[in-house]
Amino acid sequence: MKGTVLIVDDEPDIQLVMSANLRKEGYEVDTADDGLEAMKKLESRDYDAIVLDHQMPRLTGMQFLERLRGRTAGRMIDADVPVIVITAYGTIEMAVQAMKDGAYSYLTKPIQYEDLSLQVKNAVERHRLSRELRSLRNEVEERYQFGSIIGRNPRMQEIFQIVRTVADTDATVLIHGESGTGKELIARAIHYNSRRKDKPFVVVSCSALPETLLESELFGHEKGSFTGAIRQRIGRFEMAEGGTVFLDEIGEMTMPVQLKLLRVLQEREIERVGGNQTHKVDVRVIAATHRDLQQAMRERSFRQDLFYRLNVVPVKLPPLRERLDDIPLLASHFVRKYCDKNQKQMRSITAEAMEALCSYTYPGNVRELENIIERAVIMEKGDSIQRTELGLTAALRKSAPVPLLGELEPFRKMKAEAVEQFERDYLSQLLRLYKGNMSRSARHAGINIKNLSDKMARYGLKKEEFKK
Repeated sequence: MKGTVLIVDDEPDIQLVMSANLRKEGYEVDTADDGLEAMKKLESRDYDAIVLDHQMPRLTGMQFLERLRGRTAGRMIDADVPVIVITAYGTIEMAVQAMKDGAYSYLTKPIQYEDLSLQVKNAVERHRLSRELRSLRNEVEERYQFGSIIGRNPRMQEIFQIVRTVADTDATVLIHGESGTGKELIARAIHYNSRRKDKPFVVVSCSALPETLLESELFGHEKGSFTGAIRQRIGRFEMAEGGTVFLDEIGEMTMPVQLKLLRVLQEREIERVGGNQTHKVDVRVIAATHRDLQQAMRERSFRQDLFYRLNVVPVKLPPLRERLDDIPLLASHFVRKYCDKNQKQMRSITAEAMEALCSYTYPGNVRELENIIERAVIMEKGDSIQRTELGLTAALRKSAPVPLLGELEPFRKMKAEAVEQFERDYLSQLLRLYKGNMSRSARHAGINIKNLSDKMARYGLKKEEFKK
């Protein structure tokens, strides 16, 4: 099916012919005799395009278009659906006005069906692309909202508060943290919660390019400025106009490039490599590094003046080994994420596996924990992650289990959460042991079958899943 089209016309013959032609081309076609009927249909489903007659009883095409574009109440009608207005020769001025009021295009009677086909094709493609872009933007915003950066540890909560405070300003932010702690995630959260969120977020890895290429990457170059510069190139700062430039691993930037970056921060203008003209830029700069820049300044490998320009708002991300109370929260989040991605039904981690996760030092930080959970979800064939599937390096485990308590919440709440996790894991292992046999499982646990059944329903456990 190419798309769904609603034809709104009070002339049955024209309605019939247009419907037949569009159905022949592979469209799903619905019809309405006037604007009021069309509005009711829009309240029950969405369309990829509307073909609308201008002259109709009860509600004219202009009135329908005005009501559609100004819709603010009731069901969430897709007010952006493209509308193709059909008009007679004598009312072309009205059709032009309709386009000013939000119509996609217009056709004149008598209709040439090749023109109708082309207009509908273009309108459907435009609408689907627009819908995909809206969906992508919503996904991006949801992904990087502060609630998606997970952490109940007090240090993480302090960071969240800093980020909330500075997000909607233009302050330059310098993020410190080991590899894998989520520096880019924090940078994106700042951008997508700022007034610049509809403009580009441009990432530059300062450690991935040699000095000559990095300078060109950041500021662009003119044609012929160096060997291989066969055409003019726009740099990342110009690409990010109105948005944010994220300079990752800025501690690896060479001194000459640091000097040019300092000028950008001071003057808000860039000069392309090989050029002699300056270009104003309106960008926000967020930088990140795993290096100790204070030590780098003492070693004279990082400019002091640049450091103070970047370090307006410092954010220091703790390594995962210093926020171990976040591991159960993060692990559960990654289990849900990769179960959904791989169409798996498991939703829990056994107590033994969780103990192993909390006894590990994580040299790769949160990124390593995510990789461990993704691998375990893929490899596990049961309904919960077992310790055997984690593949943790024994040498990096701590000698004793690490307490799961970090920021203490009310006793009753934490006790209830611990009991629920224990019951879910206990019942999963019990049912697996007896292959879903309810009677034997209840007898072993010392509870009656009804109680067992109620608890299974509470935690979404089904006996059929344990008979394999």
